[in-house]
Formats: sequence, structure tokens, C-alpha cells
Amino acid sequence: MKYSTPEKINTISAYHQLVGISKPEHPLISVINFDDIKSASDERDINMVLGFYSIALKRGFNGKMKYGQQEYDFDEGVMNFMSPGQVLHIENNKKLKHSGYLLLIHPDFLWNTPLAKTIAQYEFFDYAVNEALHLSEKEEMTIKGVIENIKHEYHANIDAFTQTVIIAQIEVLLAYAERFYHRQFITRKISNHKILGRLERILADYFESDALKKGLPSVQMIAEELHVTPNYLSGLLKVLTGQSTQQHIHNKVIEKAKEKLSTTDLTVSEIAYDLGFEHSQSFSKLFKSKTSLSPLAFRQSFQ
Repeated sequence: MKYSTPEKINTISAYHQLVGISKPEHPLISVINFDDIKSASDERDINMVLGFYSIALKRGFNGKMKYGQQEYDFDEGVMNFMSPGQVLHIENNKKLKHSGYLLLIHPDFLWNTPLAKTIAQYEFFDYAVNEALHLSEKEEMTIKGVIENIKHEYHANIDAFTQTVIIAQIEVLLAYAERFYHRQFITRKISNHKILGRLERILADYFESDALKKGLPSVQMIAEELHVTPNYLSGLLKVLTGQSTQQHIHNKVIEKAKEKLSTTDLTVSEIAYDLGFEHSQSFSKLFKSKTSLSPLAFRQSFQ
């Protein structure tokens, strides 16, 4: 399905106007209660690029949201995060009915604060819509409490401490989100271990195919094969295995290299080429970093 060119929504005020609510009390931050949205379009889809951070806690969402090539029907107790510049598509067949909160934060609100730099470390801002954070009832109450604190400060009289207090609450919110995502990676064992199993099959198939001669598989390629974002895959693997996607790729390289070094007479350069390396020096450097032996030293240990 093709969508129209996304509409650029650069300011929080413009977003308020789009969804038919009054102007924000602060131009750089807003806390929206979804129950207050009265005039979201029920006649056309919404396709937009936001110029600010978006953190949503949704319950009972009856529309479809699309991010990249992934579509997701929101149910209850889920959160999703978007950073500036991402495309959001909301497909409506009838008037939206959902509850919860939407926290909008313009990058300028973070200017000259530590969070302006550290917010990039929270990889879930680049997760796809179908990689939403599913909250337990207790977790949802915790998140609601933090958002209520931000909302209270947002509606209070703005003074010299407003930004500092709100920033502190946002940092708490992000820390809880990171904790709850970590829990989700662990508790959703069946689906997550299926991803891990599929990853192993993809790597095994790739290293047995002619595609390897074109180079090592990339993290992006593997993520696309698994229908997840690179950041989500890396976060999941680190929790389940303690290693990143790139480390899993390198482990497979070393596994195949050891097999070739111990069972064939191929030269190191030939093995490097067979494993997708353009330069044998790069292969030898990786092999030694993983095994503490050069490829030749490893081969000699079998003689």
C-alpha cells in the first residue's frame, strides 16, 4: 500500500492544532490526555513526520499504526517511543477511541542539559511500532505516576525551576522504560527465543551460501530478515546472550574459520576470501582478537 507524502509537523503547537486541542501551555513540551482529543480525522489517514520526541502510553487503541514496513494494532497497556524525524502513519476507519497519555518533548527543551546528549542512548526511540513496550498493571501504574508528576508541573506556573523538575521526571520515565524493556526481553521467552533460533538459522544459511563471497552479513540485513529493527535486535540479544548482533556474526565467522583451518589445506588468504573478507589481514586480526592465536598458529596446533 502506498501512502501520501508525510506532512511535516515541526512544532508541538502544530500537532495540537492537527488533533483539535487547545494550544500547549509550554511551546516546547506538552502532556496530552487522549480523552481530550475530540477531532482526530475519521475521514482520512494521518501520515506525518514529527519534529520532536513522542512518548505514548495507550490503552484500547482502535486504529492501526505503521512504522516502516511493520503494522501494529495497539491493545492495552503499551508504550511506544519516537525520536524526531521518524515517519508515523495512523490508519483510521472510524473515530479513534483510546485512552492514555502522550508526552511531546521538543529537542530545544533539552538544550544545555545532560539529557540532550544521553537521550540518544535510549535505543527504544528507534524501535518499530510492533516492538512496543507491553506493561504489567503494576508497571503501568508506575509510568502513569511519573507522567502525572510531569503533567502537574506542566500545568503549574512556569518558573526558573520548571525545566529542571520536568527534565528530572523525564529521566526517571526513561530509566523505568529501560528497566521494563529489559524485563520484557526476559519474560517473553517463547517469542524472543524464536528470534534467537531464527538468527542462528539465518547465519548458518548465509555462511553456507554463495552470498558470503559478497561480504559478511550486515546487522541491518539480519534485522530485516527477522523483521525487527537493528537496535531492538541488539538489545534483545544482549539481554538473552550477553552479546550484540555483530558479536554473533563474528562468532559464526570464527566457527567456520576454525573448521576450515583444521580440516582443509586452504591458505589463510583463501579462507579469508571464502568467509567474505576483502583483505586477509582483517580476517587474521579478527581471528586473533577472538582466539588469542593467529590463523596459522591455530592450524599448527592441529598438526
